[in-house]
Amino acid sequence: MSKKLVAYFSASGVTKKYAEKISEMAKADLFEIKPKTPYSDADLDWQNSKSRSSVEMKDPDSRPEISEKLSDMDKYDTIFLGFPIWWYVAPTIIDTFLESYDFSGKTIIPFATSGGSGMGRTVDVLKNVCPNADIKSGKVINGIPENKLSEWVNEF
Repeated sequence: MSKKLVAYFSASGVTKKYAEKISEMAKADLFEIKPKTPYSDADLDWQNSKSRSSVEMKDPDSRPEISEKLSDMDKYDTIFLGFPIWWYVAPTIIDTFLESYDFSGKTIIPFATSGGSGMGRTVDVLKNVCPNADIKSGKVINGIPENKLSEWVNEF
């Protein structure tokens, strides 16, 4: 049996709630991807082109610093990777996370929360950032009934 991890970034708490559910369902360890500098409400104002999140998302090379690193990533084979959708992709802090470890031969299952959009170009971007992992198609999960979420989690 492979060792599973749920790693997630949550700006407002919505993704965290789903990450905790998935961790329970998958019997997986849980790790929060925390920015070294937490996001304020003003930072997350997507309608302000000068807000921190808007500036980061306009720059594909942006890599917000993460506050702590998982010391034993080698023990995991399957990683559920959760985040909110920002501008039709994962926030750039997810790129920071993926570039911080060697995911060669590991399976990554993206899951996202969104206010209305789908996964967009998310998986393509993640595959470019982390080409040596087996990145699955992923799923926007908010609003999915718990039994359907459980079925999806148990596919992996």
